[in-house]
Amino acid sequence: CEVRPGPEFLTRSYLFYTNRLFKALQFYYWDPSCRDPSYSLVIKGKLRLRQASWITRGATEADYHLHKVGIVFHSQKAMREVASWINQTSGEGCRGFLPPGRSWVPGALYEVLSAKTERDCTAALGFAMHELSLVRVERHFQPLLQPQQSGSRLVEELYLGDIHTDWGERLHYRPTGYQRPMQSALHHVQPCPACGLISRADEHHPPILPSRAALPMQLSGSWVSTHCEVRPAVLFLTRYFTFHGNNHTWEGHYYHYSDPLCRQPTFTIYASGHYTQGIPSSKVRGGTELAFKVTQARVTPMDQVTVAMLNSSAAGSCGLTGSWSAGVEQDITPTNGCLALGIRLPHTEYELFKTEQDTQERSLLYIGERPTDGSSPDSPDKRPTSYQAPLIQCAAASEEFSNYISLKYVGRKDANGIEALKPLPVAFLLFIALLFLRWD
Repeated sequence: CEVRPGPEFLTRSYLFYTNRLFKALQFYYWDPSCRDPSYSLVIKGKLRLRQASWITRGATEADYHLHKVGIVFHSQKAMREVASWINQTSGEGCRGFLPPGRSWVPGALYEVLSAKTERDCTAALGFAMHELSLVRVERHFQPLLQPQQSGSRLVEELYLGDIHTDWGERLHYRPTGYQRPMQSALHHVQPCPACGLISRADEHHPPILPSRAALPMQLSGSWVSTHCEVRPAVLFLTRYFTFHGNNHTWEGHYYHYSDPLCRQPTFTIYASGHYTQGIPSSKVRGGTELAFKVTQARVTPMDQVTVAMLNSSAAGSCGLTGSWSAGVEQDITPTNGCLALGIRLPHTEYELFKTEQDTQERSLLYIGERPTDGSSPDSPDKRPTSYQAPLIQCAAASEEFSNYISLKYVGRKDANGIEALKPLPVAFLLFIALLFLRWD
């Protein structure tokens, strides 16, 4: 169950054809467990892959064109709410989208966008498919889970462009980062109870995901990234946090890289401070609101470009002027941070946290998504309403995750020792089903 800024709760199922046509299903819900459906969108259009992205290394740029978008309501409440949005905020051609008082008809499909008639009533929904303009496919091999089995299975994941955290910006934002990956219906991570439910669903029968027990917020311990993370504005990094519940202090390591495989380190930030007692979020059910105070920080430049940038920074703005060298850590607390890296000290951030267990009963920690514009959630009204990729608790992390902490290459290798985690735009075709669809 995905959480988008807003918050919005949804699941997605996308199907791509050999003739470049696609059919995308987006299922929206009232709840963060994706068990109470609100409405479904069925989106049809055409996608054309272009060239490797000049901005986001490892990605492929694409053009898309929408042919039509339809909506199916799953309750009278959903129909009334969406009709109100469209009637109030859309142009003249959409004001009569649904007459007031019209009763809900189960299974009825209403057209909200048609290229043929040039009608588009989707803006009121905050709907855009700009995520299709940035595409990346990754392949890796997952070890077989049963003790008596040896070998591994292929896993394919589709990364699409990120959604802007500001609702007002998302309709025209061109992504430079990614959402959490979608799993191939044929070659997905195991176990994945939701994969089959979502892939078999249609706009009239949205998937109802299995219920999960709510977990109390247990921050204590160490948590680490599960993969190389890509953020907007061309940031590649991994994260490693330790929380001390007895005195509410924390430490964080942010390892930054210049490439999407996290093989070429640029600089590392170590930060520490304390955090408040969490309270349940009033905006994002299942989330916990905390405030984090950053009081100390240290920086280690890892390449000559970063060294040169830090040495050329204004006196008193980032550590000891002209004293930076590769691989040598320096305390930036005395200069109240580092202006060149956008770090201010002391600094408070208003955060959103959530803990879950995955299908293998490993503990996951979700931390609020960073603002797309690069700013900081430094006031309560900027508190996130969605999450970054999860961190895994170190006690549950397998051997492959130890590389993140030691700044080694984090790409996985297959049984022959060949690097398996690579950008593979051509593998996008593996997501295409050789099926045919009535385009009516």
